[in-house]
Amino acid sequence: MSASLNKQLATATVLWQLNGLYEPGNASAREQDMAWCRTEAQELATAYQGRVAALAAGELRELIQRLEMLDERLGRLESYAFLNFITQTGNAVASALLQQAEELAAELGRYTVFFRVEWNQLDAAAAARLLQAPEVAPYQHYLHTLRSQAPHQLSLKEEELLQELGPIGRSSWNLLFEKVMGQMRFGEQGRSEEEVLSDLYRSERSVRAQAAKDLTEGLRCHLHILTHIFNTLAQEKMILDRLRRYPSWISAMNLHNELRPETVEILVGTVCSNYSIVHRYYHMKRSLLDLETLYDYDRYAPLSQGGMQEESLISWTDCRELVLQAFADFSPDMAAIAQAFFEEDRIHAPLLPGKRGGAFAHPTVPSARPYILVNYTGRRQDVFTVAHELGHGVHQVLAAEQGLYNSETPLVLAETASVFAEMLVFKAMLARIDSLEQRRALLCQKLESIFATVFRQVAMNRFEKAMHEGRRNCGELSAEQLSSFWLESQKAMFADSVQLSENYRLWWAYIPHFLATPGYVYAYAFGELLVLALYARYERQGSGFATAYLQLLAAGGSADPYSLLAPFDVHLDDPAFWQEGLGLVEKLLQEAERTQGTTA
Repeated sequence: MSASLNKQLATATVLWQLNGLYEPGNASAREQDMAWCRTEAQELATAYQGRVAALAAGELRELIQRLEMLDERLGRLESYAFLNFITQTGNAVASALLQQAEELAAELGRYTVFFRVEWNQLDAAAAARLLQAPEVAPYQHYLHTLRSQAPHQLSLKEEELLQELGPIGRSSWNLLFEKVMGQMRFGEQGRSEEEVLSDLYRSERSVRAQAAKDLTEGLRCHLHILTHIFNTLAQEKMILDRLRRYPSWISAMNLHNELRPETVEILVGTVCSNYSIVHRYYHMKRSLLDLETLYDYDRYAPLSQGGMQEESLISWTDCRELVLQAFADFSPDMAAIAQAFFEEDRIHAPLLPGKRGGAFAHPTVPSARPYILVNYTGRRQDVFTVAHELGHGVHQVLAAEQGLYNSETPLVLAETASVFAEMLVFKAMLARIDSLEQRRALLCQKLESIFATVFRQVAMNRFEKAMHEGRRNCGELSAEQLSSFWLESQKAMFADSVQLSENYRLWWAYIPHFLATPGYVYAYAFGELLVLALYARYERQGSGFATAYLQLLAAGGSADPYSLLAPFDVHLDDPAFWQEGLGLVEKLLQEAERTQGTTA
């Protein structure tokens, strides 16, 4: 089935070429880089360990530049190994290469961790003098961010031990998760996760119900493994948080995102207090579909004036044209950067056995170029996904000019670029539609996308909170306990507007964010609501906004989110700001309701 769909959509040959990182089959180049990395790491440790406090500003800059060059070379190796593996998760050679890269990273980290430890051990006055030196100016924010971790830093020996254990810690368990999910097959036809999830968007209710059943049964067959992975990684985080003296399960992520705890609490609280928007929408959708009860597998059913209609498939060529044109209407520069992904074979689009489901944009390293993975099934939602990942890609290309250490954008701003790109495509699609019925269908699809990005992600944040606190207070969690946490957090969002079935109880088990990046998911809500506010400014300001917006992306991680957003008059600790974004969601809902002939 996958092969025929790939042929129909013209995605069979849309495969990335990783020669931007290493030439195919050129193992000697990778081996040479690995050898250079080991030698350089050892030389840095020999030359500088124990001396950081005595370095002049110029010497400090030289050390940082060498460390950055080392991390850049290592990042190239890791990126190649990961991208080579993720499309063939059953390939033993690809898996071994990825493990080799992760072991190398741990080895190098053991040699170089001295810098972070010694820099953070400097007294405040000495650090302040160095930070003010012009020689260090390009790395000022990077060094300041390292200092913010000082209260949570362990001794040098302990940090070295954690580096040593890295390959058998979180990364190893995530690799197991990817292998399990990549090889899992669902239903009688033995389909992939992506194929089954795609059926939830089909018009036939029986097909949607069967897809939900197939997904659940596939997860249930591997539930003992998935539950063990979740528990192990929750326990690892519990131990590390305790050792590093983080006050709560979310503290490490907040610090990584350079956000004050109160900012995140205000965001999450404001979203939760607006769950009524979700309730209202799904009550409306139940009426439009003429259903007595709207089940979880009905949430993405396509809409038409008389009930349901099958969505026409969109070819890869049409998807490319639509997205690039929407980008070009906003900024020709943005479109040109995105177009290069297609022209330089930096996108992997078809459904293939062993390929991981979902989508992502991988930044690789500044000296190379980002790559994008999607599993394209031709649905309109897939077009938005392509736009989303290209938004990330554009951001990564622009931020690369900051260098490795200053290009790593906090997650909350990383999601801004992707969601803004989706909004551009949505507006372009909406402008082409005259039919009231089709306009309503697109409005509803956009609302569902926003719900998935804002309300669902905050509900998942509540699940994570329950999971991590439950693991700490109650010990090992059973699959049933995890399912109860999941259902409770989801019911708070849907209330009586959606009937959650027993099948839906297990759907926490396939979400990788909980494992790879604990606490990540609120970044989606942050990005979506920020984009809604920024897009409103764009509509008021016109073309001049694009320049300021691209400057924001190009700044990468060279400052914290509060500073980077200051030119846009954004106040992240003001509940009214987040309510402004939710108010725009409300307006979209009101417009959809008007097409139904009802009002709030």
